[in-house]
Amino acid sequence: MEAPETTDAELVRALSGGDLGALRALYDRHAPWLSVRLRRRCSDPDVVADALQDCFVAVWKESGRWRGEGEVAAWIWGIAVRRLISRLRAGERGAARLVVRRPVEAATPAVAAEPSAEELVLLGIEYGGLGDALDRLSPEMRAVVEATVLDGLTSKEAAQLLGIPQNTVKTRLHRAKAQLRQDLAGGVT
Repeated sequence: MEAPETTDAELVRALSGGDLGALRALYDRHAPWLSVRLRRRCSDPDVVADALQDCFVAVWKESGRWRGEGEVAAWIWGIAVRRLISRLRAGERGAARLVVRRPVEAATPAVAAEPSAEELVLLGIEYGGLGDALDRLSPEMRAVVEATVLDGLTSKEAAQLLGIPQNTVKTRLHRAKAQLRQDLAGGVT
């Protein structure tokens, strides 16, 4: 009989005790899909790599902040996307301009690229009225919105990622949209 695989929740709890092997296991399990999702938002592989590294450093340092609510994958994704936004924001201020390296010729200098429309939207979400409205959602509803709306996952894919039934994803998304409409229309006092 094969031993059951250690769950993400058990690995995060082990991190709180300083278990470096738990961090390796979480990285091996989550870094590949995180990298793909981050690359959908930023075309610069260096920025993505830095954000991914920052994410797992934060997972290591902040493991005690995970409250055991929701899925660990959703918690890690939240950290990763915030790290990417921080890197993009730093680039917007000129501290770390986004650079697109074109492999045409080795002698061709790197060309500074303007942030993509999606990168600008992500910055606006984090710091605009929508960001405030998203912050008022419950963690469960916010995770569904991030997975389906921001990440573009189907309800089935979001259900798999979050470890909840597909109908629960649909219900939470419906309720989250209603709350966001109310909040953005000025219904919050």
